[in-house]
Order: sequence, then C-alpha cells, then structure tokens
Amino acid sequence: MNNPRLQLKNVGQIEDADIEFGDLTVLVGPQATGKSIFLQFLRLLLDTGYVIDEMGTHGLVWNKDIGHFLDIYLGEGMRDVWRIGDNRSAILYNGDPIELSILIQRRRRSKKESLFFIPAQRVLTLGRGWPRPFSDYGASDPFSVRDFSEKIRLLMETGWGRGEGGEIFPQTRRLKNELRKILDHTVFHGFGLRVDTYGSQKRLVLKAKGSESTLPFMVWSAGQREFVPLLMGFYWLLPPTKVSRKQDVEWVVIEEPEAGLHPNAISAVLLLILDLLARGYRVCLSTHSPHVLDVVWALKVIREHQAPSLKVLDLFNARKTDPMKEMADAVIRKIARVYYFDQKTGRTHDISGLDPGSKEASEAGWGGLSEFSGHVADVVANVVNARG
Repeated sequence: MNNPRLQLKNVGQIEDADIEFGDLTVLVGPQATGKSIFLQFLRLLLDTGYVIDEMGTHGLVWNKDIGHFLDIYLGEGMRDVWRIGDNRSAILYNGDPIELSILIQRRRRSKKESLFFIPAQRVLTLGRGWPRPFSDYGASDPFSVRDFSEKIRLLMETGWGRGEGGEIFPQTRRLKNELRKILDHTVFHGFGLRVDTYGSQKRLVLKAKGSESTLPFMVWSAGQREFVPLLMGFYWLLPPTKVSRKQDVEWVVIEEPEAGLHPNAISAVLLLILDLLARGYRVCLSTHSPHVLDVVWALKVIREHQAPSLKVLDLFNARKTDPMKEMADAVIRKIARVYYFDQKTGRTHDISGLDPGSKEASEAGWGGLSEFSGHVADVVANVVNARG
C-alpha cells in the first residue's frame, strides 16, 4: 500500500509542496513558509465532512465563497492564500486534483473525524485557567484552535472537571507509569495538576504534595502553561481503557511540540509521541527544534543497523519495563519522513536521509536547524587555531 501523498501548488507562500507521508512525518523550515497552512489543508481534505458540519453547528456561514471560507477556517485575512487566474492554486491528493470550490460545499459526507489537530496556539485555550468553548472565540480565529479548545473543554466537563479536587496529573489510566514518572521529573517537579474552584469558577491549578496552597494558571512556568494543553490533547487520544487509540482517529498533527520546553521536557514529549506511533497513529509534526530531528536521526540509524529496539529506550534513559519494551519494538518498525520548506523557492525538499555529509545544503544542515551550531563551532575553531 502506497503512503498518502499531498501536493499544494501556489497556496500562500507555497509554490510547490509535495509531501509523501510516513508513519511519522516532520516538517521543518523558517517561520512563515507554509507548514501550518499545509497541515490545515491536510486536515480539511481528510475530514471535510467533520469540518463543514462543525462550522455549521456553530453558526458559521460562507455561502460557497472560497475566500470567506478560508477566513473562517484558517483565520482572518487568510483568503488571499488562494490564487485564481494565472498561477492558480491547486490541491492534489495521491495524484488526483481536488477542487476546493466543491470541497467546501455542504454535502452528505461522513462526519467522522480521522485527524486530531493540536495547534501551535494551544496555550490560548487556557486563557483563564480552564478550556474555552468554541463560541468564546471570534469568527476570525482559526478553526483548528477553536475546535481543539472545545474538545479539551468537553473532555474536562464530562470527566475530571465535574467536581472539585479531580486529579488531572498523574492519571493512572491514561499514561504508562514510566511516562508519568518522566513527566513528573521534567515538567511538574512533584506538583500535581488538579481541578479547583475560585469564586464558583472551575480552574486548573498545580498543587504540591502535602501542601494546602494551590498555584493558578498565570503563575505557572511558561513551559507548564504550554505543556498542559498538549497533555490534554494526549489524554484525548489515549482512551482510559485497553483500547489502544481513539475510535476512527488515524492521524495526529502536533504543531511545535517543543514550545516553551527545556530539552529534557522535549525528550519527555517525544516519548509521548513515540507512544502514539506505537499505538498505530500516523503522526505529523512541525518543529523548529533540532532535538526532534536528533531523535528521528537516531531512530533511523538504530533501524538501519538492526540494533536492538531497546536502544530506543537508551536514547531517553528510560526504564526497560515490559510496556516500554513493547513500545520500543513497535516504534523501531515505523518509517519517518522529514521535509524542508524552502523560504526562497517556496518548494519542499525531502531531507529524510538527515545526512550531515549530503551535497544538498538543506539536508546537511537539517533544514537550517543545525546550521548555527555548525557555524559557531567553525568560528570557535578558527579562534582557537589562530591563538595556537
């Protein structure tokens, strides 16, 4: 079976983005090169019925107008990413052209959701320490943000949030014990995440073991504020049963999973992402972190050299318990693809080899993520050699 392939042509900053997805697909490149636009078009294509139905449910109207639709779906002012006339925009999925004007029409389609989208703006979903409803945002705010916020709100309202004192982290039925311990060590540092009330309003707080004091959202560290909505997204994807993944959901998109986090915490998040892969999800990431590509490169080398899958756990200094061994066994069989979004040409380059010796600068420099470190090393070496 061939891997899914999506092409966007002449869409916003993108002149030609051609991506063949692996089990794990990583998009890299400078800001404003079209990575998020590409991922949101992927979602629209895979979950057209769900997106259209949700928009209608919340009273959004676009009257078959592409520009109006894009202002609602991508956010205010984004109508101009779609070109008409010369150099018109185009979408191709598995080589077949897709007409956006037809795609956005209200038709009888499956309303099931197959892709779960965790946006880069996720910190905004907890603006007052509690997930905001879809209707709390303006019509000009991106659909991906509003929909994610609504999902974690419903997760809280129908689960732990129904009463005061509900413990959100650690949760024994949502994450492997080893993963909980790593998150405690790298993100929460002995604090628990729980539901509290303040002036009759529910809110999320951090609470140290044995302490009566609680810490509200605005006094958390920047990394904790970024991470908690991401954790809620992982909880949504991990059913509290023996079922490995959410019904019907096959894809997961996470934008900038490293946002606000120390490298040790980034490693913890990457372990959570590997757990998603092991459960059978197809995962797409956008990132500005060389840490992410370090792990992708290491997994590639481990697999190509047919090393034991336990080496995957060695990357993270993770305990070799049976559940973690099973995860590593599954992950080592997964194929990763890495693509660079070139700001100068508007095109994508397949840099999945991640070969530092490649003649292609974009691959040798890992899409620009390792270039500065290499440049610093060269300058320092020149200084040292000059004194010698």
